[in-house]
This record gives sequence, structure tokens and C-alpha cells, in this order.
Amino acid sequence: MSNQSYRIRLLEKEDFERGFFETLENLRSVGNLSVERAREIYGEIKSNPNHTVYIAELDGQVVGVTTLLTEPKFIHEGGRVGHIEDVATRKGYEGKGIATALISTAVEEARRRGCYKVILDCSLSNVPWYVKLDFYPHEIEMRKDLK
Repeated sequence: MSNQSYRIRLLEKEDFERGFFETLENLRSVGNLSVERAREIYGEIKSNPNHTVYIAELDGQVVGVTTLLTEPKFIHEGGRVGHIEDVATRKGYEGKGIATALISTAVEEARRRGCYKVILDCSLSNVPWYVKLDFYPHEIEMRKDLK
């Protein structure tokens, strides 16, 4: 789960002070999320064995992140689906294979958990990149904001 310059591992509480927020900011704003609130969220995530957050670490700093959720289904004879979420590479670290390694780690874990497929949402501009990783467009995502 690593290469010569960075290491892929599970998120730890201490990562909130090692560039975790800055890395996520390259994907979407985290707003005014405090370290204390992040630790509460971390506790909730850790209590769910179907929810895993991976980070890429370089020189003690978080430079990449992704999440894997596995969902047990009633269809497919009780099979599981892996959902990959929040793939982000810290600004300035793009193009170094970090996101590819994170996705690969999440896909292998989904396979280990018995998932029959892995799905993710991405912007249209990122479709070609995911196609290179053997994902393919399938159907349409629908959304309703609850505010």
C-alpha cells in the first residue's frame, strides 16, 4: 500500500492536524469544521465497520484522501456494493499517482469485503481519468439537496 515517496494507510485522529483539511479543500470546502467536530465524525466512522477512510501520507503530512463505504444488499443474493467517495489530492501533489493508489487500495478492500461492484460519482471532466482506472460511465446520478 505504498510507493517510494508516500504511504497509504487508514485515517487517524492526529491527521486532522497534519493537512487533512487542506487536502479535502482541494475537492470541496470543509467550511468551519473544527478539529473537535472532526474527531466526533471520526468516532462515528470508526464505529461502522463498513466505513473506511484512507489517506496518503508524505513526510508526516496528509497529501491524499478517499473514503470507502460498503453496502450490504438484498439483491445479488445479499451481495455488497462498494461506494468510493471524496477522492482528493492536496494542491501541489497532483499527478504523482496518489489518487490512483488511493482508488486502487479502496477497490482492493471492496474486493476483499466481497463486493460485486464498486461505484463512484465524479464530475464530467474527471470521467476520462476514471476510465483509465477501468471505471466506466453507467446510468445517471440523481440528486436532491435537503436544506
